[in-house]
Amino acid sequence: MPLTQTSNTTKNLLILHFTVFIWGFTGILGALISINAVQMVWYRVMIASITLFLYFILSKTSIKVSRKQFLQFIFTGSLVALHWILFFHAIKVSTVSVTLVCLSSFTLFTAILEPLMKRQRMQTGDVVIGFIIILGIYLIFKFETKYTLGIIFGLSAAVASALFSVINSSLVQKSEARIISFYEIAGAFFWITLYRLFDKSLLTETFSLSSSDWLYLFLLGTVCTALAYVAGVGVMRYLSAFRVALITNLEPVYGILLAFLFFGNKETMTPGFYVGAVLILGAVFLYPIYKKRRNQF
Repeated sequence: MPLTQTSNTTKNLLILHFTVFIWGFTGILGALISINAVQMVWYRVMIASITLFLYFILSKTSIKVSRKQFLQFIFTGSLVALHWILFFHAIKVSTVSVTLVCLSSFTLFTAILEPLMKRQRMQTGDVVIGFIIILGIYLIFKFETKYTLGIIFGLSAAVASALFSVINSSLVQKSEARIISFYEIAGAFFWITLYRLFDKSLLTETFSLSSSDWLYLFLLGTVCTALAYVAGVGVMRYLSAFRVALITNLEPVYGILLAFLFFGNKETMTPGFYVGAVLILGAVFLYPIYKKRRNQF
């Protein structure tokens, strides 16, 4: 491999690791921000939409899409909104570690939903990986009963994540990923705004948050959402899908380590939790390896 190509690959691997590290930091910000999950996600997608729009203007990138694509992206945005609301609410009622481990189960739900939605045959290996993840979830439920509500919301967030991932895997065949992301985030903002008008919480929105909340929300909307996504999409041009999938699976690991650094004893769990977490994360890491080998035969 030429030296310049090796250097370019190394640079993009570092960018991807940094991007995944930032995604892992999202859960920390969710725990630090004092407002509720719906309000938090509303601010997040508003800030991210504005940031991405400015990015497209400055980079002179056209965001023109067909009417059909526009509607598809906006409606998919409702799933993005639901996923993030469930994710942050899970953190509020449990811990960052519990939520991130439960969110890792989206691999299981993707393996179930993708064949159903695309009318494909489910592979035996997918079922085996799925059973390992289910066993891990069972252990977490058994040993962390005080966080049952958080586990339920975390698993629900994983289902929503799997749904829009399967939908996006089809949409990305016809449109650029960052354009899809912009419209989906804007769509999330639209649907949450409608919801907040319906429950009248938006009518009493004063925007009088604490300075720390504003700082964390700004970081969440710009660095952890807009910037991280653009960087993440950029490296996909130079790295294989296998490498991207394997490194992306480090998100819960980075997040859990950061949670220990920020919150200490609050993130300490029972031994049963860690056994379950190892089973889930182990299955999640094995999944792209299994997929790559299966595709070779």
